[in-house]
Amino acid sequence: MHDPEGQASRTMKIGIIGAGNIGGNLTRRLTALGHEVSVANSRGPHTLTALAEETGATPVPVEEAARGAEIAVVAVPLKAVPDLPDGLFDEAADGLAVIDTGNYYPRQRDGRIAGIEDEGRTESRWTEQQLGHPVVKAFNGTYAQDILDRARPVGAPDRMALPVAGDDAAAKAKVRALVEELGFDTVDAGGIDDSWRQQPGTPVYGLRGDAEAVRKALAEASAERPAEYRG
Repeated sequence: MHDPEGQASRTMKIGIIGAGNIGGNLTRRLTALGHEVSVANSRGPHTLTALAEETGATPVPVEEAARGAEIAVVAVPLKAVPDLPDGLFDEAADGLAVIDTGNYYPRQRDGRIAGIEDEGRTESRWTEQQLGHPVVKAFNGTYAQDILDRARPVGAPDRMALPVAGDDAAAKAKVRALVEELGFDTVDAGGIDDSWRQQPGTPVYGLRGDAEAVRKALAEASAERPAEYRG
């Protein structure tokens, strides 16, 4: 298989948990790139028939989404993360990288989460602890439509960059390579304890900029959570 820039890239098995805006559009792009995608949601595989027919992805129960996967994407509302099944990644491939696309919206959707509000954990650290597996934070501040519309070849002047945070160097490298294959540059945003720099309300959140703009925005972030994103 080849990406649009003509560089050979390897077909991977990818599991996507959550078929909303981000999960659905990642399913569309990753299948188009030739990856083998399994997709799941909370309502069951029968509700994913249209997406499967459109993309060629395989609809599966949540319990099976990461089976054999090298990369798993968790794209569910934060309040739903604790309800994901135990052992979700037990049958994944060795070296599984888990992408956390989530955001904490206490007033709009999630309610108050004490582990984030009172114990000062980043959203992704809290998610990681619920999942029992390290995560790499990516796509959380990306407009879902941009995943379809804003992909550009390497070196294009209007190619966007996305911040990627994670503690596991190998998993982060795997995720960054996938983001770049999707048509976006990446910026290393540090570890999961640094990932507050890309949470909602920060300068990089929703930013459509190049790598230099993303680095500047990450550096300018304030550790104080904006009032509208506090429970």
